[in-house]
Amino acid sequence: MKSILLIGLGRFGKHIALHLNQLGHQTMAVDHNEERVDAVLPFVTNAQIGDSTNADFLNSLGVRNFDVCIVAIGNDFQSSLETTSLLKELGAKFVVSRAGRDIHAKFLLRNGADEVVYPEKQLAKWTAIRYSSDHIMDYIELDDEHAIFEIPVPKDWAGRSIGNLDIRKKYSINIMGIKQNHNLELSVSPDMVLREGETMLVLGKNKDLQKCFRI
Repeated sequence: MKSILLIGLGRFGKHIALHLNQLGHQTMAVDHNEERVDAVLPFVTNAQIGDSTNADFLNSLGVRNFDVCIVAIGNDFQSSLETTSLLKELGAKFVVSRAGRDIHAKFLLRNGADEVVYPEKQLAKWTAIRYSSDHIMDYIELDDEHAIFEIPVPKDWAGRSIGNLDIRKKYSINIMGIKQNHNLELSVSPDMVLREGETMLVLGKNKDLQKCFRI
């Protein structure tokens, strides 16, 4: 369990608060809008109404005591940048800031953000990959070169064992898990036989995955 300071409670921030609650973390939520603060009260440990660009207010929250500070402000880049910078000046351990554009990401990283999230860009890429192919069920980007794809077991693989297929040697990719009827099996062995109707979680370089599964 981590202690998290969440600043900015628009749609993105509210969803973060909800999921942090489901994961069992302690969250302090902050926004200048009282209605937004009221809306997340059931999902957070504590909440404050205030201006995160005010150094005195931000300092009163004890930012040094949080494991992670998330700046989820989306419609006011100036406030997001000032908040990010102030958090770092006040001794925040780890700051994650939301970016809306590439130039925003660069400024945030230069002014205190340890990492930047880019929800619109990241979701756009996921959507393009997921729905431009008939057989990609899900997609997780690990870095610029590597990803995990969830794909159905190819028909010509069904009934054969993972060891017999030897895809690690042939294609330089790894089967990380098998899913059937929403049940995920992560104990994958060379003797495991693949079956039609199952999906696989496969890890590798994008170019190798695309070549192997004709994506």
